Amino acid sequence: MRLTSLLDTVGLGGSGPWPPVTSDTDHTQFDALVAGLIPCRSHDPELWFAERTAEVEQAKALCRECPLLEGCLAGALEREEPWGVWGGQAFVGGQVVAVKRGRGRPRKDASPAA
Repeated sequence: MRLTSLLDTVGLGGSGPWPPVTSDTDHTQFDALVAGLIPCRSHDPELWFAERTAEVEQAKALCRECPLLEGCLAGALEREEPWGVWGGQAFVGGQVVAVKRGRGRPRKDASPAA
């Protein structure tokens, strides 16, 4: 499968089957192609759902190298992903956050938690 076909299938909205499956697709070749081009397929998946800020920042940095960055982000926004790193951005509660704060960290502002 050509890279342009892969990008067209995933599209900017993140819609469409993933991975794209056709009767003539050799899954071994496809898996090798994806692993070489898409960081979330070639690294530990837990990294994209990490609790530690340093690991979240590492996942975001890896995403910046991905050819599917825009489509991944658009799809995550459309689906309101509850958490994780998608398209180079950290999501918490379906919203993009600038910096994911680790568990047990104090709130950024002094207002009481709701």
